[in-house]
Amino acid sequence: MSTRTFRITVRGVFDGLTAEQRAALLADADAHDVLRAAFTTGGHLSYDIAARTAFTFRFADTGETDEDLLTAAARAEAAAEAWLTGRGYGFKNLRSQAEDLSQAPLGKRQRRGAAGAA
Repeated sequence: MSTRTFRITVRGVFDGLTAEQRAALLADADAHDVLRAAFTTGGHLSYDIAARTAFTFRFADTGETDEDLLTAAARAEAAAEAWLTGRGYGFKNLRSQAEDLSQAPLGKRQRRGAAGAA
């Protein structure tokens, strides 16, 4: 079996933030800008608290089976929840979406490259 790469996106909404928590998120907003978003094993958080209370964590994981994809998604949700609760941030509507990159359709450039290699 080969190792497959998974991308897991965990979304939610901050809930019941205090003025101090909101100020802390605003102060650290540059590090969590969506333009810096990346799928990482530790998870990358992005948000724009000045515009809305939604946030997104992006996780990268690996596995060999379809069941591993489900496990990776559960692990990502648990990591996001632990990060938020560990800092005392309230949240709601936590949900995840997982993608197995080996099953993702090829983009136009990838199709062209595959056709040229054949």
